[in-house]
Amino acid sequence: MKASEFRQLSKEDLQAKIVSLEENLFRLCCNKSIGQMEDTSAIQIARKDIARAKTVLNEN
Repeated sequence: MKASEFRQLSKEDLQAKIVSLEENLFRLCCNKSIGQMEDTSAIQIARKDIARAKTVLNEN
C-alpha cells in the first residue's frame, strides 16, 4: 500500500491494519523457514508496508 492509502484510514483502522500486516509478516517468515516460499522479496515488501503504516500513525 502507498502512504496516501494509509492516510485515508482512521486511527483505529490503521492500528488494525498494522496488526494484520505484522501477522502476515510472521506467516511469511514461517513459510520461508520451512522452505515453502518462492518469492523472498515479499518479506521486504511487508516490512516496508509496516514501516509506512507506523510512520503515518505517528504523524497523526
